[in-house]
Amino acid sequence: MQQYTVCKGDTLERIAANRGLSRAHIINANPWAGEQPYLVPGQIIFLPSSPRRRYVIQAGDNLDRVAAAFHVSETSLLEMNPGLSASYFPEGRVLVLPHAERNRIVYPEGEYGYQHLSHDISLLTQSHPRITAGMIGESVLGKPIPYLKIGEGGKNIHVNASIHANEWITTPCIMRFVEEYACALKEGKRWNGYDPRHWFAQCTLWIVPMVNPDGVELVQEGVQPNNPYYDQLTEWNGGRSDYRHWKANINGVDLGDQFPAHWEEEVQRRGKKSPGPRDYAGTSPLSEPEAAALAAFTVKTSPDAAISLHSQGQEIYWNYRNYEPKESREWSRRLGQASGYRPVKLEGSDAGYKDWFIQEFRRPGFTVEIGLGKNPLPLDDFENVSLETGLVVAELLSL
Repeated sequence: MQQYTVCKGDTLERIAANRGLSRAHIINANPWAGEQPYLVPGQIIFLPSSPRRRYVIQAGDNLDRVAAAFHVSETSLLEMNPGLSASYFPEGRVLVLPHAERNRIVYPEGEYGYQHLSHDISLLTQSHPRITAGMIGESVLGKPIPYLKIGEGGKNIHVNASIHANEWITTPCIMRFVEEYACALKEGKRWNGYDPRHWFAQCTLWIVPMVNPDGVELVQEGVQPNNPYYDQLTEWNGGRSDYRHWKANINGVDLGDQFPAHWEEEVQRRGKKSPGPRDYAGTSPLSEPEAAALAAFTVKTSPDAAISLHSQGQEIYWNYRNYEPKESREWSRRLGQASGYRPVKLEGSDAGYKDWFIQEFRRPGFTVEIGLGKNPLPLDDFENVSLETGLVVAELLSL
């Protein structure tokens, strides 16, 4: 086995993904690792050898067919299996398969965090000049909060994700859609029946993919005693060292309750008077830099419609205190048809981004609860949930 020293930002899932292993492989070699919520920088773990997939050549198989089936190149397949060639590919021979090759930039390797997002934004803007990027402001800990823009049409559409920290899967889902949109546009192809050229000409899509980067990092990596927020966070978390249930920002303020839309009533309803993992609305609307930056960016870009991505529930909330325009109900039905999600008329909730957007602009706004299960949703769900996310946004761009 190989000895490995844990670094800051490492998690079991990230280490496993980088080495072609599963989480279970590492835990089997290090049973104690499954008993603590996070790895601690400086810990030593032992990594088993990466298992290889194998395949028995069937009657009628040839080199290119097998390579295509397992998403590997013919060259790498031959390198792993000396003596074989396109002309010599005998039935019954056991093949050692290389790792599948990726044809995308946005591909979660373990938990998709702020560093992954920053890396992918850099690669996407280099590979696709029609995608531009900037920042809307900074988090409490000074992380730049990025935005992406694609399209040149007069209809502005806004999408944000990861307002709630343990709903971070919303970030790679919207990033995957942006990449596939740009790839289809470059290649002149349709995307699941939609024409991206129409989107690009008619709409400008603004995406804030991770509103709450400090909270996301806390959920994914935990907090160590050398962190200046350690004592406060431990107290707010009830002494627990596991933060996977945490929705708030690093100040213990729930950004989903931070917007000036009957904020005082939401405070009374929640009954939270101090910071914690969820439902504390802060000292005033937009008291947190992340919420203030998102509101200011929204005012600046003045979207014609907006989506705030959350998880989970497979539902679409489309109304707010009868401030929504008449088309909102029908639009939610169309988004539901595209994605398989259920449109819901929600009552008894205030101070969310969607609530404020509808109240402020009197335009269609939606909270979309992607996926189904317990937050954080597992990455095993990513391919399905990212497609559903893309279908919701694609339909809104097409309305």
